Amino acid sequence: MNAPTDEQLLAKHLEGDPAAFRTLVERHMRELSQFVYRFTNSRSAADDVVQDTFVQIHLSAASFDPARRLKPWLFTIAANKARDRLRSRTRRREVPLDAQIGGADDDGQRFVDLLADEESDPAERMSADEQDAVVREVVDGMPEHLTEVLVLAYFHQFAYRDIADILGIPLGTVKSRLHAAVAQFGTRYKAAVKDREKDE
Repeated sequence: MNAPTDEQLLAKHLEGDPAAFRTLVERHMRELSQFVYRFTNSRSAADDVVQDTFVQIHLSAASFDPARRLKPWLFTIAANKARDRLRSRTRRREVPLDAQIGGADDDGQRFVDLLADEESDPAERMSADEQDAVVREVVDGMPEHLTEVLVLAYFHQFAYRDIADILGIPLGTVKSRLHAAVAQFGTRYKAAVKDREKDE
């Protein structure tokens, strides 16, 4: 027997089935926690945001449009709560170089593929720890609106339309921001690697 969809579980929750909402939480808790952690860089803050998110889903379930998919709505609420929590804090986000951009409307390239040039991969002589340190340094210096699309596209493999729903921006803006984010990251990353090589 096929497992019920998220939307069916929410409908059962509205009908008074307590197990349905528990199943929803169990189904999405881990991925949502990972998503929020990349915004907050704090496990305790991520746990708080995820708990608040599920509380709001529970309380606002009746307002959900059953013709839409639940997961983007869930991530929209989590993203908004994470932003609210972090307005006065400095954030760090870690972007693995082997992460892939997701969604059916892209070609599945790895992040590192987008950084490579015709000469060589600028990170090929660096250790994994060194690469991670440079990535964190570069991403920390990027504007929030660009890092958001990177997190959603590369880490969580959302399609462009879902990212548009989560961030509340037009589809065309998602594509242009992701293009700008990758270009800016690539330029900054290569420059940072060269600076490190000079210091060695």
